[in-house]
Amino acid sequence: MLRVALTGPESTGKTTLSRLLAEHYGTSWAPEYAREYLEARGPRYTLPDLEAIALGQLAAEEAAAARAHRVVFCDTDLLVIKIWSEHAFGHCPEWILERIERQHYDLVLLLNVDLAWEPDPLREHPTHRQHFYNLYHSELSGRVSNFAEISGPPAQRFEQACYLVDELLAASAPPR
Repeated sequence: MLRVALTGPESTGKTTLSRLLAEHYGTSWAPEYAREYLEARGPRYTLPDLEAIALGQLAAEEAAAARAHRVVFCDTDLLVIKIWSEHAFGHCPEWILERIERQHYDLVLLLNVDLAWEPDPLREHPTHRQHFYNLYHSELSGRVSNFAEISGPPAQRFEQACYLVDELLAASAPPR
């Protein structure tokens, strides 16, 4: 099973693109668990909340992978939890850092901040998106070689992502 993670700052289209890719490839996707968690409990969160969200995200990914066909798309990843934890609390729990090191995605799509901000009660930093994008880019550059930046209007993002996923699927196909 191939795993593709979509990551990046708030309001960059991760959820929409994850859903569209899953529909296009006839497979499943793991929604961002933080949204479900915070909608049920309110927008304020603690470090233990972030740990619960991390566990929920991992469970959502496994559930989506169990239903997937060839590829599963993950709307966010633990890197998001790491960056938010460090921003909000000054550090990230060690078990999350260890899990990030062990976790494998066949492709990570980093979504750029060149889309208009869409207000949402769960979103926090409309003026800091470039700062966060730079953090994601730095983290991925230092640890993951299989990531690509996705930018432009929604249709262009979808085309870029499909091209990369098609390449990934072709590379993983058994030889004829």
